[in-house]
Amino acid sequence: MKRRELFGSLVSSFRGEKQESLIIRPPYYQDETDFHKNCIDCIDKPCISVCEEQIIKLLDDGTPSIDFTITGCTYCDDCAKACEKDVLKVENLSNINASINIDILKCFSWNQTMCFSCKDPCIDDAIEFLGMFRPEIIQDKCTSCGFCVRVCPAGAITISANNQKEENI
Repeated sequence: MKRRELFGSLVSSFRGEKQESLIIRPPYYQDETDFHKNCIDCIDKPCISVCEEQIIKLLDDGTPSIDFTITGCTYCDDCAKACEKDVLKVENLSNINASINIDILKCFSWNQTMCFSCKDPCIDDAIEFLGMFRPEIIQDKCTSCGFCVRVCPAGAITISANNQKEENI
C-alpha cells in the first residue's frame, strides 16, 4: 500500500465516505427514461457484472448507477456492449453526466499543504496546479471519470449532477 493510499483510508474514516446519494449513470445512454423503461425488466444486469472497475451498482429501483467511492470509469465500452436492452450503446458514448469540483476550503493544497492526490490518477490531465498549490479542474478537459474522487485524502472532491447530458467525447 502506498503512503498516499494509507493516508487517504485513514482520513476517509474520519470524514465519512458518503456524499449525498447522486444517481450518476454509465456514459453510454441517450435518454434517462430508458433506464426506467428497460433496465427494470433486465434479469441478468450484465452491465454490472462486466464492469472492470466494479463501479456500476444496482439502485433500489432496479437501474444502474456509478459509485465513485470505489474508483473511476475507464470508458472501456464493456457495459454498453453487454447491455441486452439497448439502454447503453457504444455509439452514445459521452462524458459522464456529473460535474466534479474541488472544495477549496477542504483541499490540502489550497491550504498550504503539498498534495497531488487528485492530479496523479487523472487520466485526462484535467487538473492543473498553480505552482505547487491551488489545483483547479479544467472543465473542458474533464470527462468526469471520477478517478480523483476516492483518492482525495481531504474529501475535497465534490460531485454534482449535471442538468443535461454533455456532448459526446
